[in-house]
Amino acid sequence: MIVGMSALSRSEHALGREARRWRSQVVAWWHVLQLGAQILVLVLSPSSYTQGRSQRVLHHMYAASAPLLPWFLVLTALISLVIIRIVTATASSYGLSQYALEVLVRTLVLELIPLTAALFVALRHAMPGAEQLRAQLDARQRAGRSIPGVEGLAGTLLPRALASVHAVVLLAALAGVVALLLTYLMVHGLSPWAWPSYTRDVGAVFTPVVSLIFGFKTLFFSLAVAVVPLAGAAEPDQNGRFVPRSDMTEFARLFSVLLLVEIAALVGNYY
Repeated sequence: MIVGMSALSRSEHALGREARRWRSQVVAWWHVLQLGAQILVLVLSPSSYTQGRSQRVLHHMYAASAPLLPWFLVLTALISLVIIRIVTATASSYGLSQYALEVLVRTLVLELIPLTAALFVALRHAMPGAEQLRAQLDARQRAGRSIPGVEGLAGTLLPRALASVHAVVLLAALAGVVALLLTYLMVHGLSPWAWPSYTRDVGAVFTPVVSLIFGFKTLFFSLAVAVVPLAGAAEPDQNGRFVPRSDMTEFARLFSVLLLVEIAALVGNYY
């Protein structure tokens, strides 16, 4: 009898713990959506770009993109060279060279580069900036100063969010151009005579539907990188404190959003 009551008590405790965990997840995602909506409203509001605020936005945009740009372009160029060589050599060995260019454009430009740009900006800028913001909120709380609500936080986070959006879009666009140029050089060499046929083949891949999906995917990637880490940093724990959190937990939350966007884009492109 005592053993049965003990097992029942453990089961109830486990169910209660699981229910609290799910409740905390729902609250966290609701906080992300609420803060993201507030930031989007401020982005569309002209009053957010007055003289003083516009300078802050430009400063954050420069800080988010300029230090990352050279390293990211070098990284994507090296990865692109490896993938281009593998795809062209494999296609040539099977007599499928006519399909190599389409495979490269779809693999590199449409799929890998936007996701790589989003992860690069998230790991090198957005998530470290979110940790700094959470440390500032914790220091402010320890000093006895009040923490602003969602609307006040959205106004504070707007320059950081716009900077992350700008960085992801800029890095993805420039890396895509670099990948296309490297593809041309690896396939056709330095000859300029293949340029018209090359641009025609690349344009055949970027149909209106594919281009629209590519644009929306890059935009949603940038919004996820801009909002999810900042929302996690501005969310208090169960005790209402802003103590440091696990980087892996925040990265897993962001990666799940990026994965959902990528799956939706794949479904739109190929189904």
